[in-house]
Amino acid sequence: MKYFIACLIVLFTSSVQSQEGPIVTMQTNFGTIVLELKPEQAPKTVDNFLRYVKEGFYDGTIFHRVIRGFVIQGGGYTQDYEKKPTHSSIPNESENGLENQRGTIAMARGSYDPDSATSQFFINVNNNGSLNYQASPYSDEGYTVFGQVIKGMKVVDKIQKVRSSAAGPFRRYVPKMPIVIETVRVQNPLKPVSLNALSDDEPVAT
Repeated sequence: MKYFIACLIVLFTSSVQSQEGPIVTMQTNFGTIVLELKPEQAPKTVDNFLRYVKEGFYDGTIFHRVIRGFVIQGGGYTQDYEKKPTHSSIPNESENGLENQRGTIAMARGSYDPDSATSQFFINVNNNGSLNYQASPYSDEGYTVFGQVIKGMKVVDKIQKVRSSAAGPFRRYVPKMPIVIETVRVQNPLKPVSLNALSDDEPVAT
């Protein structure tokens, strides 16, 4: 009996540990990417992202910027390269201890205005230390990391390998094959996520 109870405790702990923050599922035409958000470290950024998710803002948008070995960026343009209207920008939270490591998701923003992030985000496909907050008066503030991929890095890697060129208003880095974000949804917070369900061995779309 004690052994059975101990097993239940271990199973419950595994489920809780795997879902410390909100879980968001991003369905693309290349496959599914599952994200765990970090509201404790980036509260304003997570609230902002979830606002767009709950409004259905990201549905039908694209990854419009794909740089192999660097990032895949999306969340701002339609499939016709029309920029979607957004809410007001949010303050930068890059000084939160989270680094732009492979598999993390961060907010895109203007190069010279750290507080200009709105809806666009990127997923790091490499360890991009140059995007982190730098404690120096001579350096640019970093890019706010607010979550990480917990399932679907195979999908992310397939996306980053798509060839790119100029298209629409962009001079370069636009995927030649459209990469569509079909839906983005928050998972039921009352439903535990098992560790097995978060394994990264799902088939990649062709």
